[in-house]
Formats: sequence, C-alpha cells, structure tokens
Amino acid sequence: MERVLEIDLAVYADALAGEAAALAARAERARSRIRQAGIERQARAELDETALAVLERLGVLGRIDAAAARAEVRELDAALAALAQLQAWVERRLADAAA
Repeated sequence: MERVLEIDLAVYADALAGEAAALAARAERARSRIRQAGIERQARAELDETALAVLERLGVLGRIDAAAARAEVRELDAALAALAQLQAWVERRLADAAA
C-alpha cells in the first residue's frame, strides 16, 4: 500500500510542477504586458496625434490595462507561493514514503 502512495505522490508532484510552470508563464506574460504598456506610454509622448489615432483605431495602441496586469501578477505570485508550499509538503511526504 505504501508503494501505491509513493506513486500517487510522485504523480501529484509532477502535476504540481506542471501547474507551477503554467502559472509562472502566465505571470511572465503579464509582466511583459506591463513592460509593453510602459513602451506605449513613451511612444505616445513622441508620436504625432494622427499616428496615434490611426494606431488606436487599428488596436495597436491602447490594448493594455497595466493596472489589471499588475493585479494579475500579484495574484499569480501569491498562487505560486502557495503552490510552492504544497509542492514542498508533497516532496517531504514523498521522501518519507521512500524511506
């Protein structure tokens, strides 16, 4: 029965690692949007009104909600921290089961 638990823990640990990778990728995409918003702000300060109007109409500028992206990063960072705690617990249980 302990061998089954060890296998289940290993499979769960693998699933958690995949979830952590997915969350980390989402957080990086949100951070990228924040950086892009900063670039957009700089471009808006230097481009003429006609170019800005065209770019906004095309949806090239003005698509990024930096505040929402920052909130998403905070949420994802909290989720990653909680997930790291769970992963550490599972790894300890896995080590105990293997001992």
